[in-house]
Amino acid sequence: MIVNGKEEKFKINMSILDLLERYNLKADRVVVEVNAEIIDVDGYGDYIIDKADKIEIISFVGGG
Repeated sequence: MIVNGKEEKFKINMSILDLLERYNLKADRVVVEVNAEIIDVDGYGDYIIDKADKIEIISFVGGG
């Protein structure tokens, strides 16, 4: 799979939530796009990533 432009190899049957945990990211602080489609945060635990997927993880950054 491709994650943020880099080819990555992970275990089979990994959910988006598993992927976020691997990168130490919190689901409520990111937006995840799979194959150019934004995935609803409520579906992160149910959406199983395919090895052919292209994933973009966008993190929210606060400032002020």
